[in-house]
Amino acid sequence: MSSSVNPRNTAYSDRRNNGTTGAKPRLPSSRATAKERPSSSGDIVPDDSASNAPQRPNPSYRTNGYSRNATERQTSRVQSQLTTRESLHVRTKSPVKKYTVNGDHVDTRPPRSEEYGRLSSPVPTTIPLPNAVKSGLPPWKPQASLIPHTTAPLASRICLPSPASLLPEPLQPPPLKQLTQHDQEAAILEDLLYVLMGFEGQYIHYAESYNPSVENDRLAGPTFRVLPGLDLSLRDLTKSVLKMATYYSAIEAFVEVQSREEFGAINHALCASIRKLLKDYLILIAQLENQLITNDAFSLHILNLHTLPTNRMMFQVYTLAQEILKKNAPPEDDRDDSVDGLDVDDIIAQLQAGGELAPGGMSKTVCKGGNVLRLLTEQLGSMCGDPDARTLLQTLLRDASRPYMTMLNEWLHHGGIKDPHAEFLIKEQKSIRREKLEEDYTDEYWEKRYTIRDPDVPPQLEAVKEKVLLAGKYLNVVRECGGVDISTEVHDVPKSFDDPRFIDNINNAYSHANSSLLSLLLTTHALPARLQSMKHYFFLDHSDFFTYFLDLSASELKKPVRNVNVSKLQSLLDLVLRQPGSIAAQDPFKEDVKVQMNDVGLTKFLMGVVNVRGIDQDESTDNAAEKYRTPAAHASSTEEDNNMTGFEALELKFSVPFPLSLVISSKTVLRYQILFRYLLSMRHLENLLLNSWEDHNKVLSWTHRSKGDRRLEMFKRRTWTLRSRMLVFVQQFSYYCTAEVIEPNWQRLMAKVNGHDRNNDRGPGPPKVSRTVDELMEDHVDFLDTCLKECMLMNAKLLR
Repeated sequence: MSSSVNPRNTAYSDRRNNGTTGAKPRLPSSRATAKERPSSSGDIVPDDSASNAPQRPNPSYRTNGYSRNATERQTSRVQSQLTTRESLHVRTKSPVKKYTVNGDHVDTRPPRSEEYGRLSSPVPTTIPLPNAVKSGLPPWKPQASLIPHTTAPLASRICLPSPASLLPEPLQPPPLKQLTQHDQEAAILEDLLYVLMGFEGQYIHYAESYNPSVENDRLAGPTFRVLPGLDLSLRDLTKSVLKMATYYSAIEAFVEVQSREEFGAINHALCASIRKLLKDYLILIAQLENQLITNDAFSLHILNLHTLPTNRMMFQVYTLAQEILKKNAPPEDDRDDSVDGLDVDDIIAQLQAGGELAPGGMSKTVCKGGNVLRLLTEQLGSMCGDPDARTLLQTLLRDASRPYMTMLNEWLHHGGIKDPHAEFLIKEQKSIRREKLEEDYTDEYWEKRYTIRDPDVPPQLEAVKEKVLLAGKYLNVVRECGGVDISTEVHDVPKSFDDPRFIDNINNAYSHANSSLLSLLLTTHALPARLQSMKHYFFLDHSDFFTYFLDLSASELKKPVRNVNVSKLQSLLDLVLRQPGSIAAQDPFKEDVKVQMNDVGLTKFLMGVVNVRGIDQDESTDNAAEKYRTPAAHASSTEEDNNMTGFEALELKFSVPFPLSLVISSKTVLRYQILFRYLLSMRHLENLLLNSWEDHNKVLSWTHRSKGDRRLEMFKRRTWTLRSRMLVFVQQFSYYCTAEVIEPNWQRLMAKVNGHDRNNDRGPGPPKVSRTVDELMEDHVDFLDTCLKECMLMNAKLLR
């Protein structure tokens, strides 16, 4: 922009021309009359500093002349600003002080040459101390460096400062005993501001036992010592304030350590909440520094009063941090070769995922997840009489529980676990997968895939942990079958433990998951129809097809078990099941029935079940039963197994798809097979007795009456009577087992499966489901156990 079009520039040019042409002489320059004068902070600032910067003319000046008073006020104002700026620039960590020694004022500032007033350059901001110059020692130059990066994203990467004990003697401050009490208080106040932020002061140093390079020492907090010579009253106040400095340094180290990746999301959230408190703490220190600078009446006693509430707050956080650190194994224990308390499943899963086990890393204990929340809750319960401490701990618990509640809501509403640090109360065994259930429909998927970490359960979930486990398990099964959309986000759910909807959220999620899985089992996969089909095959209900099968396969089943052709038997069974007119021809699940042979006799198997281990164990029955047999019994049982025929070893196998395999598990199928072999043995015995009756009626030696030998006739009569009584007993006992044991219990089971009583059968509409899946599974197992007991198959005396 041209100056000709700017009236302000034109006026300014006129004033400059008038001043140079002598219209009115200008005031003498301040550079020529420069004088040194002390600033407000004790620095020497030349008066000509105002002339070094370009002065902008004031529009209120007249072009024909100057006002001397206005010019002096402007020059004074500019000099005052520059003096303040210069004094702030010279301000360092250890400000220059004047101390009184033996009644005389001693200035520790080095003497300043008057030549600075004649220099046109600004005053240098770094002035070497005279003692260091006179000593002839090399200058002390501490250096800072970067420390290796850790997994804690906000951890400091600057190395620790050099200890004050390494400070050269020429740089040491004057001893405290040479200072007056007022100057001692001023020096201690300034030192405390640095010590409260974790640094050493000039008169307050770390204790000799403290090593800042050792992590355990930093976590325990430094112990400070005050140099000798301090007044006793000031020493007591200083020690009370130094406790807060210890708390702050320990808490800061705790936050840096617990923020590492291996300590989990709960510790990370807790450290983030503590960082907010530390930020408020540093704001308090800044406010105290401002009081020290601006308030002449500020004293050590006032500092102590201002820090008392914060001291109590820091003590609560420090106590919590130390309790958490006690749960962690010390670093020297990492090299221990003990394997007590290790989770073998987690180690195997880590190895299968391609991970590596670091030396000594397996034995390290980390307090995380529910244990951290438990410690917070316990400390909160012990502070009933301290409202401020309760408010603080409630805030920490609320913030720390947010990641846990995120995992809990994901488990309750989606049936999934997002727990990369193994903190959640539910543990997932990833090696047990759904694909294995199609080949071997065991109940490991239900009982072992998801389990509860009892030591890691927070107190808030202790009473409802079973509901939490079942809700997620139910929903996980529904999700495996495609019944849950995991992409949808769950809204309006509690985010912390203190939310009043916390328990209702768990109960509602449990009810929803239970009803969803029951609907999936009973409606989609037709569980009642599947159970009815198993009743036809295993309990020989409406078994006209099975009688036909026994007639066709009699020649094959009479052979020893090792000579039986199982493929031929399977072909005959398929032929019979597809025979038109039989009840099995209309069964949609007939393809799931298979024939197999059992090498262990029924009596031997039941003896092992009753005497040794129970029916729900996974060990081999042969090995368990051998321990309780005498040599004679052992020989007889071995001979019995070798002489078994196909009738005695025949059993059925029923394939059940997922998720019905949760209800019809391997344990329940085993009970079905025991009852089937028992009923089949009675059916086979009845057929043998009927065949003997036919022999008695057809063979001439039995039908011919011998008149000469009375004893022979009496023998035949007793044989016929025994055969008749045996046939009646077998028929009556078979009737008892089927009509008086199995059928009544079956009707009660189906009433429970359908979820309604007989009185509600007449009501219109679908039955209302009011049972849980676990109750349904228990009722199914109870039904089979009751049948085994009432059929006298669990009585050891009868089995012998």
